[in-house]
Amino acid sequence: MSAASANTEQARRVTAGMALGLLGVVIFAATLPMTRLATGTPEAPLLDGLFIAMGRAAVAGGLSAVWLLAVGARRPDPSQWRQLAVVALGVVFGFPLFTSLALRHVESIHASVIVGVLPLATAVVGALLHRQRPSSAFWACAVLGSCLVVMYAFVRNGQTGGVFRLHLADAALLLAMLAASVGYGWGARLAAQMPPEQVICWALVLSLPVTAPLAWASRPAQATSIPISAWIGFGYTALFSMWLGFFAWYRGLALGGTVRVSQVQLLQPFLGMLIAAPLLGERIDLLSGIAVLAVLAMVVLSRRARVAAVGVAEPAAHPLAPPSGSPPAVARAQAPEQP
Repeated sequence: MSAASANTEQARRVTAGMALGLLGVVIFAATLPMTRLATGTPEAPLLDGLFIAMGRAAVAGGLSAVWLLAVGARRPDPSQWRQLAVVALGVVFGFPLFTSLALRHVESIHASVIVGVLPLATAVVGALLHRQRPSSAFWACAVLGSCLVVMYAFVRNGQTGGVFRLHLADAALLLAMLAASVGYGWGARLAAQMPPEQVICWALVLSLPVTAPLAWASRPAQATSIPISAWIGFGYTALFSMWLGFFAWYRGLALGGTVRVSQVQLLQPFLGMLIAAPLLGERIDLLSGIAVLAVLAMVVLSRRARVAAVGVAEPAAHPLAPPSGSPPAVARAQAPEQP
């Protein structure tokens, strides 16, 4: 393959990865508002946080088992099972549990202050795992984009008459962010070794012996007394946030590279507000529109910045993997773009 053809193929993969990453972020953007809808408030509690986290994972795990059987998926090898355990700890247990516990006590705008820096954390994890060396321009875009998200949340919270205070829930949200970044990074690594859709499915199936009993033990005593809106919120987190969203997200990370595609997450807090407005009564104002455009500019600039690979990812044999003797999919997807 000529250099020009290789560059064209590389650009195509990165563009596809960014598009799939954006689709995943759009799906994930409703997670915090839907979780808030399901948990209720301290004054009017609805579903228990433990039940939401474990129940959504158990439902998605059951769907994953059926899907894996339907497609005749090959069982992971011992090394992959260990990596899947790390993915499960991050995105099956850590992020859902900590956000479910926190969102009963803080509003979604407050949560976005903490979770808004998730793209930067994911980029750091991705760079370490895949032995990459992003350019200074990339890191500048990532840090500036994260700062814009945090500044926006502070300003908007003040405009609505609130005062930003530290809560115990902030610690839970910080742990949720760290858990998600590790789960995303290791999931992208596995997506170079097996079909990306199977990464989340195997992680969920691996977790079923824990999530199913905990979901049953923490189920509401009087399920019929829970309003339908709470069950809709729970159903969304189970079907989309915990399962289908990862189909697009992990494939996007595998195609476009974890470090680069992770920056699309900078849009997640603002997309979440578009969803939260009709659900939770949050106000969308001019500041929100300006902030979205500013963050989108950072995403576009980070897309153009160089991300140089300094190592080689593990080889694999799946639809994204190249023929034997070629660089693996993730290494190719994360190789530097040519001017």
